[in-house]
Amino acid sequence: MRTGRQRKTSSSATSSPLQKKEPSLAPLSRYRVPILDRTLDFIELLARQPGGMTLTELTEELKIPKNTVFRIASTLTLRGYVERDEESKSYRMSRKMLALGHSGLGGDRLLQASAVVLASLRNTTGETALIGTLAGSHGVVLDQIPSLHPVKVVVELGHAFPLHSAAPAKAMLAHLDPTALARLEPHFTFARFTSHTITTAAGYAKALREVRRVGYALDEGEESESFRCAAAPVFDHHGHPIAALWISGPVDRLSPAALVHAAEAVREHAARLTSRLGGTPPPS
Repeated sequence: MRTGRQRKTSSSATSSPLQKKEPSLAPLSRYRVPILDRTLDFIELLARQPGGMTLTELTEELKIPKNTVFRIASTLTLRGYVERDEESKSYRMSRKMLALGHSGLGGDRLLQASAVVLASLRNTTGETALIGTLAGSHGVVLDQIPSLHPVKVVVELGHAFPLHSAAPAKAMLAHLDPTALARLEPHFTFARFTSHTITTAAGYAKALREVRRVGYALDEGEESESFRCAAAPVFDHHGHPIAALWISGPVDRLSPAALVHAAEAVREHAARLTSRLGGTPPPS
């Protein structure tokens, strides 16, 4: 999973997301706290840019006074939710922010239950086994057990992955209810990373239908020509996808046939984790 791709941004600071997408909440708009609203816009913007953003870039995107952006950034940095790189003068989200949201969603239980399953998946496939979840307009890596091969795929915990190309994102989005999926559609840029990347909404809808049919999702060089991935969803007791398990390995080991074989193992392990969590898959 690449971390150095070109940044693409889209500002939502001038609109009211909740009011636009949830009309029933419109009467609450008179109780909004402006500085809190701006802080949340700041957090949501920065969360979409794992590579970080400078104060100038944040100001341009948020379209609010630079002094206000600086105060928000400084406060979040002092509280440990944002990190500032002194060399590049850029800000990025910290692990503390990830841990806060993860804990609030019962993530500690998820990771505890997934540890033995991840180890088994790594041992079964020989490739790096990972678990992640959705985080707003992207996915995020929560844990991994690296492959024992000298050449392997290893990513940073907290690494953000795109929704349209990453196998774990497709595994989860294929089972979202239509309303939840519609909320994410504005965030799909369909940026082309390789010749295999899905770049249209129609193509993506077709891919999600295939995920629902076979029970797993593949990344056959859609994000990088150097590795391939296979992922499967993990469900809660309502049948909602709360995470995805996946494996990732170099293309010279994961041929198309080997990838499908590994995908079957991923699907079995994801079902095992769903059971350990007391979850249940949605009806076919």
